[in-house]
Amino acid sequence: MQSNSYKVYLNPYYVDGEISVLFAGSEHTEQEHNTGPTIRDYCLVHYVMDGHGTFQVRGKTYNVGRGDSFFIFPGELIQYTSDSKEPMYYRWLAFKGPQVVALIAGCGITPENPVVSQPENRRIPTLYYRIMDVLKQSNSNCDWMVGGYLRLLLAEYTKDRLVPHEDKPNLITPIEVQIDQAIRWLTFQYHQPISIEQLAQHLGYHRTHLSKMFKLYTGMSPMRFLMKIRMEQAKLLLTESLTIDQVASAVGFNDALYFSKKFKELFGCPPSEYRAKLR
Repeated sequence: MQSNSYKVYLNPYYVDGEISVLFAGSEHTEQEHNTGPTIRDYCLVHYVMDGHGTFQVRGKTYNVGRGDSFFIFPGELIQYTSDSKEPMYYRWLAFKGPQVVALIAGCGITPENPVVSQPENRRIPTLYYRIMDVLKQSNSNCDWMVGGYLRLLLAEYTKDRLVPHEDKPNLITPIEVQIDQAIRWLTFQYHQPISIEQLAQHLGYHRTHLSKMFKLYTGMSPMRFLMKIRMEQAKLLLTESLTIDQVASAVGFNDALYFSKKFKELFGCPPSEYRAKLR
């Protein structure tokens, strides 16, 4: 049985198409709950039901709240964080396909304008709920149904000419560009055996300098960041029908017991117990 604070439902009959739903879910986040910096290989949109937070992409920080939707595009380095007093409750939807970016751009939504405010449109949260409900039922026609709801959802986002959300741009310094490169490399290579020496050599920096600057700008060491990336990916894989050994291997661990130990250190429970809580 799934936690009241976190729910996710996979599309059990996913078929590659022009635009196809992967999974949907919702979460009542904790105070200052943070996701990222990370990169997705699919589109992911969050609709904020309540609370406040920030969404960061391409050097810009957006304040988001009730009625706002923030879109995450494939290959974009992003980060989002819940408020310390009024953390976000949001619903989300993941989808992919060869026409995804073009279809979303047709709604007026791009990586340069990824946040949309429509607090008075009640059909949007309803459609998110319907998609989750259909996936929860797991009927054989659910892929067709959620695909239809997704198109209806995108149609809602085209209403009222979509006034772009106000943003607060952050200037990017040369050292931030270096750190951004390091983050991207770690995010794309997390499944490989990685050392700080390899990272520094790949980027052409001195190991000590890279580690110092990385911690200054991210608040953690490169290896700590890598561990977080691996464990966040492991959480996603644990929603699938993989063994613990397979999950460990997929996120760069040769030893499943060591993986389980590190997972427990970070999340407070071993991966098997975490998976049980999702059911």
